[in-house]
Amino acid sequence: MKRSGYSLILFFLLPFALSAQPVSNTPAFGTICLSDTEQALFSMINAYRKQSGLKAVTISKSLSYVARIHAYDLSDNYKSGSRCNMHSWSENGNWSPCCYTDDHKKAGCMWDKPRELTDYPSNGYEIAFYTSRKYPSPEAFAKDILDGWKKSRSHNEVIINKGVWKDIRWEAIGIGISENFATVWFGETEDPAGKPCEE
Repeated sequence: MKRSGYSLILFFLLPFALSAQPVSNTPAFGTICLSDTEQALFSMINAYRKQSGLKAVTISKSLSYVARIHAYDLSDNYKSGSRCNMHSWSENGNWSPCCYTDDHKKAGCMWDKPRELTDYPSNGYEIAFYTSRKYPSPEAFAKDILDGWKKSRSHNEVIINKGVWKDIRWEAIGIGISENFATVWFGETEDPAGKPCEE
């Protein structure tokens, strides 16, 4: 059966288990480039923001690095049936692990990751997506990710700065995809490291 899921600090659909699988494909910071699907998703998010009368958000090398690492961690270590959701980080990498639960007691684990893993100076805010579907093209995959987030009020509000996010101005965005997991990170500060390259 085909299924999709998405997760945000305010809203969670899928649990995450911290298994004993190592993160074998962690990228080096200097090699971060956007894949075709990541580039398509970045373009679609900014096009959607433009439709809502908002400015485009600049792609960030640092936040894309965090997003890619977390997508890899999720694809290597995610298992359903745990109280830990997709904002959790496993014990199998060079970062502070945490079990992020629906009570948001570990919110700092998310917010601090850009500072922990890069020189990005501000908090990071993540939305995450999982699907078991197969897609005919990078564009089709990216469209399904964004469509899923549009259907979730809490995710949609982050993307287009509504609700509790209405007074926040996104200055940086990072995108990371691994297998069927996608994460997008937003930040309120420009990235001193600049932009990732395109593959």
